[in-house]
Amino acid sequence: MKCAFCKNKDCYTGKDCFDLRDDVESAITDDDLKIMRVAGHIESSGYMKLNRVQELIKFCEMMNFKKIGIAFCIGLSEEAEMVHRILAQRFDVVSVCCKICGIDKKKYSIDQIRDDRYEATCNPKGQAIALNREHTDLNIIVGLCIGHDILFTKYSDAPVTTLIVKDRVLAHNPAGAIYSAYHRKKLMK
Repeated sequence: MKCAFCKNKDCYTGKDCFDLRDDVESAITDDDLKIMRVAGHIESSGYMKLNRVQELIKFCEMMNFKKIGIAFCIGLSEEAEMVHRILAQRFDVVSVCCKICGIDKKKYSIDQIRDDRYEATCNPKGQAIALNREHTDLNIIVGLCIGHDILFTKYSDAPVTTLIVKDRVLAHNPAGAIYSAYHRKKLMK
């Protein structure tokens, strides 16, 4: 399975290259279908009109979500605050920093950025537990580190979407590494 290399993308016009259609269709739940329909509506009605934040708001409204959680990296505190303010105009919003609980990195033998100070570990499981206790309808990731985003998603009871992906080198735009010939050259063997 190497769909990325397929030039025709015949699946767009109905071809089932892997004979999965029956299995997939039988696995779709009513909740899945609701999300798929709302996502499809936003895609079709907002195509090239809405930015990602606008799409997020519309999605939450159409899904009738009331309580939104934000799990953010301390390094993107300003961005998290702005997202919180924007969403709080329409929804009940709760946000939780990655350093929740202030647990020492040394307790779990986690590498520190600097050894001459106390460093609290990022705590994605703690973030998920905190938002689970709040009974959020949707959780949004704002800049969690690679791996931490995976753990947060794994332990979140609510569905999760990512609004901002952390990339300290490329101003939180990881696609820049794909678009830039300079970065592509560094990535390719």
